[in-house]
Amino acid sequence: MIQENTVSYIKNVFENMPTDWLKLTTHRLDIYNEELAKSEFLEQFEQLSHLNLTDPETLKIKLSGLPTAYDYIRLGHPLSCILEWAVGKSNDVAVENVISFSSQIMPILAILRKNLLDNTKTQIIYKDELPKCFDADLLRNTYGYKFDLIKYKSSDDFSVFDGVSIYLTSLDVAGRAKSDLKADFVVGMYSDLGSITLVNESHSNYISEILHVRRRESIAMSPNDSLTVLKNIITSSPLKRIPVSSSRRDLATKAIRKISNTAPDASVALGSSGLSVQYAIMMGLINHAQDNHKGKDIKFIVPPNCYGGTNDQARRVATCIDNVEILDLAVDDGQDMVQSIERILDQVANEDSVPFIIAEIPTNPRVEIPDLAKLRDTLSKNRKTKDGQNSVAPVFVLDQTFCPNVKFLGEGDFLSTVKTISYVSGSKFPSGGLCTAGYCVANTIGDDLIAYVNKHLRLCDNEATDLQIEILSKQMPSMLKRIDDAYKNTRGFVNFIQETLPQAKMNFVSEELAALGFTPSVFSLDLPTRGDTHEERESFKRELNLKLINLMIQNIPEQSKHCVSYGQLQGCYWTIPATSTQGTTKEGDKDYIVRVAISPDFDLKLHNKIFAQFCNDHIKY
Repeated sequence: MIQENTVSYIKNVFENMPTDWLKLTTHRLDIYNEELAKSEFLEQFEQLSHLNLTDPETLKIKLSGLPTAYDYIRLGHPLSCILEWAVGKSNDVAVENVISFSSQIMPILAILRKNLLDNTKTQIIYKDELPKCFDADLLRNTYGYKFDLIKYKSSDDFSVFDGVSIYLTSLDVAGRAKSDLKADFVVGMYSDLGSITLVNESHSNYISEILHVRRRESIAMSPNDSLTVLKNIITSSPLKRIPVSSSRRDLATKAIRKISNTAPDASVALGSSGLSVQYAIMMGLINHAQDNHKGKDIKFIVPPNCYGGTNDQARRVATCIDNVEILDLAVDDGQDMVQSIERILDQVANEDSVPFIIAEIPTNPRVEIPDLAKLRDTLSKNRKTKDGQNSVAPVFVLDQTFCPNVKFLGEGDFLSTVKTISYVSGSKFPSGGLCTAGYCVANTIGDDLIAYVNKHLRLCDNEATDLQIEILSKQMPSMLKRIDDAYKNTRGFVNFIQETLPQAKMNFVSEELAALGFTPSVFSLDLPTRGDTHEERESFKRELNLKLINLMIQNIPEQSKHCVSYGQLQGCYWTIPATSTQGTTKEGDKDYIVRVAISPDFDLKLHNKIFAQFCNDHIKY
């Protein structure tokens, strides 16, 4: 059990914690040490517990100054870390061996994934019944996972197996797992709130793999749900969660249909994050191909320099399934997306494979847009296999997070005649940075695919939480106005930079594309550099990037911030894609440029002033 003084400390934290712990999806990168994200936060959090602070204001200040716990809420955040810390203390388990998920199923899939790649046997033992969403046939046939299911009889079930044992149970009111179990993993499930996995010390080598699944295919237990479970652990209060009203869900889905220009009865999928939705899209499409194109190879065609989560997840899926392969799609920095798609689709058709294309429009981080008429014609082209048969038509999976206002799918829109799924990360403009939930819709000819997406969201227990849907229902109606205001601020800043530093290369949409509705509020720039060799020029530019970003943040800390996100309600966000969003991208495909994201509430004059100061101090004309 947790000691009484620890319980008292956590209760005190509840009353004085920063509001951002509950409301933000990304956190302060100025106090973020990636290598020590969780450990550094909890070490200082525990040190703070020994100070026995009684003054609320002092505690608030101390809590606000704690190092950032992870960079993105998918991987973890202050409250999920504190929850894991409390569960660890309850069970006498090292905190790094405790991992929370918003999903009850994804920690199981994380273990199954590693065992599949390591050729390790798995048995899943359950005492009462499996989670309602658990579909053993689908996990075996579509995901390729191998496991035995065993109804719990006694602890001897864990000692006679040559492999890995996962025990599925519920955690009691004290947050304790059954301490006498000999399982390698205990997955304690909270109905409708997620799960907490306890990793046996002998299997600590699984921890990084489980965390990677949490980062790429799911999310940590959400802040509000973490708080609910924490209160249950320390007060034995009942786990209460008020379900979202049907009217709120209807408001969210109606707003999505209206903005995407899809039919009033079009199917909508809502996931716990943009990557949760993308994972369900990928697995749903694989499932669809298995049902409709039995035995054929599946090709996911993905830009190698797109957002790191997209790129990494796609390749992780392909690693696990024998007949799935990733093909690189060159789209950016001088490469034409349409020509690249034409060439690859000809190749895939010749091989009689099933083509699925994942692409961002506009691209990230170069903010480029292909010729949409040519894109439509290329995707619609009838192709033949090497045997002269009609090839399988492609499905275009469009990530339009940068421009969720653009109408691609409705009758007469850019991609209305091509089977297309569009998805958007909800942590950006849909929620204004208040939650991570994502969504996807399809055009009329692709609407049947959304049923597959929803099937895999349910299987993975990765559907949006009730609170996430509540937030979307409130935020979505104002999204178009926020996008418009943010674009105007961005255009003003871009114009000033072009006038002040014309030798910098700007990556932003043209006025002509903006007139078509492409009004992103993110741009990137290549600063001018100098040096006798490529290495010298690259090194100088990278140093200059950091000087610009640091100058902006130091001079305008209330608005300019280190952040990898986009679409928030206030301020300006700076990052270098190669060291943030492209973290898992191959080195040769990374972009060492400055990416800037601007919000509707932005002090343009002040940012112009500081940028001019940067040019005067660091640029030699």
